[in-house]
Amino acid sequence: MSFGSGPTPPAERAALRRLYQRHPELAGIERAAGPLPWRERRPGFGALLRAVVAQQISTHAAGAIWNRTIALLPDPEPEAQAFLRLTDAALRGAGFSARKVEYARGLADAIVARRLDLDALATMPDDEAIGAISALRGFGRWSGEIYLLFALRRRDVFPADDLALAASYQLFHGLKGRPPPKALRAAVEPWAPYRGLAARLLWHHYHHVTRKDGIGR
Repeated sequence: MSFGSGPTPPAERAALRRLYQRHPELAGIERAAGPLPWRERRPGFGALLRAVVAQQISTHAAGAIWNRTIALLPDPEPEAQAFLRLTDAALRGAGFSARKVEYARGLADAIVARRLDLDALATMPDDEAIGAISALRGFGRWSGEIYLLFALRRRDVFPADDLALAASYQLFHGLKGRPPPKALRAAVEPWAPYRGLAARLLWHHYHHVTRKDGIGR
């Protein structure tokens, strides 16, 4: 999954300092790996569509499918109505599986029909917004959390189902095994209300240690 990236915004840098005051061990990630790159996406259909594309495949493969899909559309920031005009054959040619075609069309249709109100998501509490997204066929909690974290800049969302996050937590704490999602959610509770920032740090740590762009399942 590719992201626009830049320096950490001042408000988020201030929040990171508060996180480091409470949990100074996390500051070691930036000391070792360098400044945290701030990754975000424009809120909207495109950010959710990317979550569909990225499910269960590598970052490299997801990026290739995304680029081929964008080439089929009139705008680099795709709109739901334009996406619905693409044929199944075109989407399969871009690399979508039959199941992902179904999920992506369901997403676009829900937005066009206003069953999913993208503007309302921005004002909903975290759990409510995640629930609205994960109610869509093919979308789970991970997809909702990724959208909140990178499109809506929510600071306390931790996608514990993400394999790279679990692997990074294991590496960071020197654990023998990778913690399962339920255990990982419990383990990161002390990082509230900055669990989203901690997740960003762990991805940064994972990339530094493994030299991989590790956001995804």
